[in-house]
Amino acid sequence: MELAELIGLRPVPAGGVLITLTRRCPLRCAHCSTGSAPEVREEPGAAALERFVSSFTAADRPEVMMLTGGEPLLRPRLVSALARAARAAGTRTALLSGMFFARSGGLPAPVLRAVRTLDHFSASLDLPHEREVPRAAVFRAVREIRELGVAVSFHLTGTGEDDDYLADVTADIGRTFGGTVPCLVNEVRPFGRAASWARPARAVADGAAALPCAMAAWPVVGFDGTVLACCNQDVVDRRPVPPHLRLGHVARDDWATVRARALGSPLLRLVRTVGPAHLRRRWSPDAPAGSYCGDCRALGERPELVAAAEALASGAAGALLDLTAARRQHDAGPVALVRRHGCAAYADLVTAQADSRAPRPVARPAARPSGDRAPSPADEHTARPSGGRTTGPAPRPAGGPAPYPVAGGVRT
Repeated sequence: MELAELIGLRPVPAGGVLITLTRRCPLRCAHCSTGSAPEVREEPGAAALERFVSSFTAADRPEVMMLTGGEPLLRPRLVSALARAARAAGTRTALLSGMFFARSGGLPAPVLRAVRTLDHFSASLDLPHEREVPRAAVFRAVREIRELGVAVSFHLTGTGEDDDYLADVTADIGRTFGGTVPCLVNEVRPFGRAASWARPARAVADGAAALPCAMAAWPVVGFDGTVLACCNQDVVDRRPVPPHLRLGHVARDDWATVRARALGSPLLRLVRTVGPAHLRRRWSPDAPAGSYCGDCRALGERPELVAAAEALASGAAGALLDLTAARRQHDAGPVALVRRHGCAAYADLVTAQADSRAPRPVARPAARPSGDRAPSPADEHTARPSGGRTTGPAPRPAGGPAPYPVAGGVRT
C-alpha cells in the first residue's frame, strides 16, 4: 500500500481507523505533540483492541488501519496480532514509527516479525528525532524494511516551508533512494512539548466558502481506548470529550457500532462537508469566531447548530451530501490534500517516481483474503499518513455496498 493511496483515503468517511497503541516512547523529542516519554504507561488494553479489530468483517471494515503512538513498536506482539486480525477481514495495516530500534544497527527480531505483517511502514524523521537516532541508521533500517517487500515512506516534520532542515533532508532522501520513496511533510504545531515554542497555527480565512474537514472522516482510538471522530491532539487528550466527537470505547463497542455513529451523525456529516467555521457563520452568526478546531469542539453546545444539522443532514440526503464531499476531495488527489493539511511546498513528495517496495521475497506472509477494495482542513491539524489517487470512481465509506446510488458509481 503506497503512501499516496493511504492519504487519498483520508477524506473517505470510515475509510480507515487510526489506533494509538501507547503513549510510551523511548525518545524524548522536543516537538512531540503527544508528550510521549519512556516512563509514560498510558495505553489501551491489548484484549480490548484485539476484540475491536476482530469485529471487522469482509462486509463491514475499514480499508486501512493506521497504528501509531507514542511508539507502536514497543508493543510488537500486539502490532502483529492486530495486523493479522485486520487482514483476515480484508483491512490493510500501516504503521508510523519513531525508529528507536534503528540505533541497534538492525531490526530486532520482535520488530522484524511485526513489520512483516504490515502493508505500509512510515518512518518519522526530523531534527529532534535525529538528535536521538542518526539519519544514516534510519535510512539503513528503512532500506531493510523495504527489502522485506513492505511499502515504505518518510513522515517529515519541520518549522515551515523556509526550514533549511526540510530542504536538506528531502534532498538527501531523494539522492539516497533515487526518488522512489515518498514523503509526507508536515509543520510542527503548538501541541504537547511544542506548545511553548512552535509557530501559532496559521489562521483559517473567515470567508463564506465551505471548508470541509477531512480529519473528521476516520475514527481515532485514543490512549485510553476512547474512540473519537477527530485526530486533533486537543480532542484526543481532552476529557471529557465533546459528546458529538465521541464515538464509543473499544472495551464496549465494535467496529460496526463505531462506524454507524460516525456515518450517521448529522453534525459530523456537515463538519466533513462544509466545515465547522462555515456552520458557525451560517447558522450561529452571533457566536464569537474561534479557531477552526475550536469552532468544531463547541458545535454541540449551540442548539441552533445541532438543529440545523438535523434538518439538513439527516437521512439519505445527508449521507449523499457526505459522500459527495468525500468524492470531491478524493478526486482532487493526495497532493491537494497535503497542500491543505501539511507543508504545501513539499506536497508533491507524497508521490514517488516508482513503487517504494522492493521485489517481494518468497517468505512474505500470505496475502489477505480477496474482497472489495477501495479504489490534516484546519491548519491546526497535522496530516497523518493515511493513501492515493486512484482511477475510476471514488471510494465509498468502508463496509458493504453504498446505501443508495450515486452518479458515476461509488465503491471501494
